[in-house]
Amino acid sequence: MKKTLVGVLAAAMLCSGTAMAAPATTIQKQLDGLVKQHEFPAALSTVTEANGRSTAHTSGTAELNKRVPVPKNGQVRVGSNTKAFVATVVMQLVAEKKVELDQPITKYLPGAIKDERITVRQLLNHTSGLANYTNYMGLEKFEEVRHRYFEPRELLDIANAHETTNQPGEKFKYSNTNYVLLGLLTQKVTGRPIAENVEQRIIRKLNLKDTYWPGVGDQTIEGSHPHGYARTSNGVEDVTELDPSWGWAAGQIISTTKDLNTFYRALLKGDLLPATQLKEMQKTVDTNGEMLPGAEYGLGIASVPLTCGGRYWGHGGDIHGYETRGGVTTDGRAFSIAVTALPGTIQGTPEAGEKAHNAVLATVDAALCGAK
Repeated sequence: MKKTLVGVLAAAMLCSGTAMAAPATTIQKQLDGLVKQHEFPAALSTVTEANGRSTAHTSGTAELNKRVPVPKNGQVRVGSNTKAFVATVVMQLVAEKKVELDQPITKYLPGAIKDERITVRQLLNHTSGLANYTNYMGLEKFEEVRHRYFEPRELLDIANAHETTNQPGEKFKYSNTNYVLLGLLTQKVTGRPIAENVEQRIIRKLNLKDTYWPGVGDQTIEGSHPHGYARTSNGVEDVTELDPSWGWAAGQIISTTKDLNTFYRALLKGDLLPATQLKEMQKTVDTNGEMLPGAEYGLGIASVPLTCGGRYWGHGGDIHGYETRGGVTTDGRAFSIAVTALPGTIQGTPEAGEKAHNAVLATVDAALCGAK
């Protein structure tokens, strides 16, 4: 799960005013560049027009060092896009008056954290200051935790063993711990698993046929999918199969680029939330340089400026094997892209990783600015 969106866009599009201005390149050329120049094994994307018409693009190979066609709309692990799903469920509970945004989380989960000032809203917009458990669980030696199952409370215990980064509400500081607490909150309030809540309240409602929350012990991707790759101490490995429990409510979902477009379009159209709660979700805070220049973070979704004017709403996610980015503009054009390794995995240098990541972001910008 990507903690930040580093750098700036690798290329500015020659457009202005609206998201439908003339593109400087095509989506297919962008994807081909990601594979050829930045060495992603595969890239796959879907653009959905304001009228709902979707077009899929792919490039590369589904299996490294082989010639295997990349499945259009193949399933991938979507990492922190999970947060947008979980935040939507929480906001539905707010609308149902089962949760209050500005009440302390300890009102619902007594003793879960030490600081009783931290509110539900501060968890949603990453201003709680809680330590990020993924910084302390040994992910730098991924091969040692790849197949390990983590209980949600175990993830919280890891975070609670470390000092906070700031006072509640003081500033934005991305922490996956926030969404573990929101998952536990949802389960406490509804009496049902967070996975079931997401399934019933969002996935079934929107008929997201290729989206699901892996069950306990499920390390596979059930549908047609490209393989995902990561660099470990053993070199570059196929890590398609892994236990995603360490991501849980912060990053466990499997989906497709098309389903992500459907979800974000529905969310921003108001199909999942009453207007009052959607407006609250779009109240943003400055990301203090942790994200793109000009990016702001709401309650589980981010607002990012476009080079052609305007902004888009989405989230994105990184998990071993896959990076996903995208979102939807105010006029309803949506684009999502997935690549089958974290940026720089194949090249193995931070510099190459930053360039590759920026190229992914530039592809999102191009598509949402009208590229076909």
